[in-house]
Amino acid sequence: MNNCLEERIVVTGLGVVSCLGIGAEEFWANLVAGRSGLSEVTSVKGDLPIRLAGEVKNFDAVKVTSLPASSELGRTSQFAVAAAHLAIADAGLAGFERERAGVILGTTTGEQQVVERVLESLIEEECDATLMAQMSDGVIANNVADLFGLGGYSVVLPAACSGGNFAIAYASELLRAGSVSLALAGGADCLSRHFFYGFARLGALAPERCQPFDKNRKGIIPGEGAGVIVMETMKSALERGARIYSEVLGYGISSDAHHPVAPDPRARGAVAAMKDALFYAHIPAQEIDYISAHGTGTPINDRVETTAIKEVFGERARRVPVSSIKSMIGHPSGAASALEAIVCNLVVERGMIPPTINYEEPDPDCDLDYVPNVARTSEVETAMNNSQAFLGSNASVIFAKVKH
Repeated sequence: MNNCLEERIVVTGLGVVSCLGIGAEEFWANLVAGRSGLSEVTSVKGDLPIRLAGEVKNFDAVKVTSLPASSELGRTSQFAVAAAHLAIADAGLAGFERERAGVILGTTTGEQQVVERVLESLIEEECDATLMAQMSDGVIANNVADLFGLGGYSVVLPAACSGGNFAIAYASELLRAGSVSLALAGGADCLSRHFFYGFARLGALAPERCQPFDKNRKGIIPGEGAGVIVMETMKSALERGARIYSEVLGYGISSDAHHPVAPDPRARGAVAAMKDALFYAHIPAQEIDYISAHGTGTPINDRVETTAIKEVFGERARRVPVSSIKSMIGHPSGAASALEAIVCNLVVERGMIPPTINYEEPDPDCDLDYVPNVARTSEVETAMNNSQAFLGSNASVIFAKVKH
C-alpha cells in the first residue's frame, strides 16, 4: 500500500448475488437467521461426485438489471453484472463520472461453464465464435464496463478465492492515486464440472454439509455468485451525501511460497497478510472486533487459519468473534471474499454477527470463538476479512466505522 497518499476510501454501495438471496437485504436476513442456502445443483449437468451446492436458483439477469444484453453473457458475467447493478443502485449513483469509473473483479475459474461448452462444441467440430469470445477471464469486468458505460480501469484478478479481497485492495490504490474516480470492486464465479471434480480429486468435498472449525468437518461444499461494492473517496462520498457503510482502513497481501493447494502449516503467509493489514491501517490487533474467516471447512485450512489468528492476536485471540458464512453459502470461489467483505460492512453498520452453523463438536486444534449456530448482537467498530487461497495467495482487508 502506498502509505504516502492519505486519501480516505469508503464503501457506499453493496451488490449481492448468492444462494441466500439477490440483494444485500435478503442475503443479510438469511445469514443472521442461520439459514443454509445449499441445495441440489441444477445448472451443472452430468454425473457429479456430489450434487449439493450453494447454487443461485432461478436467476434471471434481465429481471435483475433490466438490461436485455446481460442475458447473452456467460453465467459468471451475468452474476457480476447483476451485482454491479445492485451496488450502483444501493449507492444512489446517478450522474457520476462514468468515463473514469473502474471495474476490478476477482475470480477463480472465470467463465468455466462457457469454456466447457466450447470444448464440447470443438469435440463435435461445431465451434461457436460468439461463445468463444466469452471464454477469457478478462471478459467478466469488460462486460460490466460495457453494459454500464464505464471507461476507467477494467481488470480481472485471477487470485482464486482471495480474488475479491485482491480486487478491493487494488481498487483502493487506484482511488488513492486518482487513477479512477469511482470503483466497482468484488468477485464472481459460477459452478462448473471443473469445480466439482477438481475438489473431489483433492479429497476436499464434504458429502452433506459444510462444518467450518468443527471437529468432524469433512471439506467444502461448492458455491457460486457475485459480490460487488462501490468504493470512492471520502471526499466524493461526502460531497454527494452518500450513505457510507465503512472505511477501508488497510489491507495486507502475501504468498505462502509453500504448495499449490495446501496452506503453509506454520501459517506464515496468513500471519503476514493480517499483520500487514493492521500495519497499514495504523491500528493494533486489539482494535479488531470481528474476523470474517476464510473458514472453508477442510481439516487443514481451518487449523492453519486458527493458528494464524492466535499468532497475530495473542492472548486476546479467544475473545475475538470469528465466523464463517461458508457454512451457509458453500464456497463461492472467486466471489467468496467479496461476499465476506460485504458481510463485514453490514456487521460494522448493524452490530450483528452472522453465525457459523453446523458447529457441533469443538476441535482442540480450533479453539476460538466461532459464533456457533446463532447470530450474535455485538458492537463492531472494526472488522477484518481474511482469505487464504490456492497457490498460497493470502489477503486480509480491514473495514471500520467512519470517524469524521
